[in-house]
Amino acid sequence: MQKALAAGILVSITCSVISFFVLVNRLSFIGVGISHAAFGGVAIGILFGIDPTLSAVIFSVLTAWMIGIVSRRGRLNEDTTIGIFYAAAMALGIVIIGLSRGYTVDLFGYLFGNILAVTSTDLWIVAALSLFVLGTVFYFFKELLYISFDEESAQVNGVPVAFLYYYLLTLMAVTIVISMKVVGIILVSALLVIPAAAAYEVSSHYKSVLIVSVIVGLVSALGGLLVSYRFNTASGATIVLLAAAVFLLLFTIRSLRTGPKKDRVPVHGPSDPQG
Repeated sequence: MQKALAAGILVSITCSVISFFVLVNRLSFIGVGISHAAFGGVAIGILFGIDPTLSAVIFSVLTAWMIGIVSRRGRLNEDTTIGIFYAAAMALGIVIIGLSRGYTVDLFGYLFGNILAVTSTDLWIVAALSLFVLGTVFYFFKELLYISFDEESAQVNGVPVAFLYYYLLTLMAVTIVISMKVVGIILVSALLVIPAAAAYEVSSHYKSVLIVSVIVGLVSALGGLLVSYRFNTASGATIVLLAAAVFLLLFTIRSLRTGPKKDRVPVHGPSDPQG
């Protein structure tokens, strides 16, 4: 249980921070695409007898880059590109699993998550990758804010917009993979959307959204874990359901206070993120 709690805390904080950038950059559907692509990476690891987490990271990052390249440089819309790649990655995973006779990996655990089955090795991997994601986010925090709220101005002022865009996709891919053991491939995209979406119901200022997003993530992960342990329910699904319940609660409170027809404002960023 201690390892599960530690993994839940690490994953919830990491997902919540990335969720903020997913919200302001409108990358939620890309998150869905990358999460489904991770299944193909897991299958490749099973086929070649390597750690599925490692293969999932590599495959998910490559898929994220391909989605970014085709959507930014090609003629197709972003949602169309995502639909193509995540369907192809899932299909690849299904074919490879069919070819991998006699594999013993808990595929169900990768698809739907089982945080209570997290091993010491899993926890070290989650900790290392979480520190990598959080460390680099805060290292590039001002630049990431700049491209999120004013990409054209960032480009003019010499900020490496393309590099940071693909780096953000990389961080999303890594975050998705480290979350597989907690909520599974099928539901992991919810943790990249719900925390920041719930926080947006509380405030539209970027600092408040980021802080509340982390709080929502922690409450959902720890509360969901305790509920699943107490009532013997699926841990990943319980965490996501609790996160959704928190979102609905905050949405209801906001609607009652301001009225359902009140125009929403976008998330407010700093006037000069680099200053």
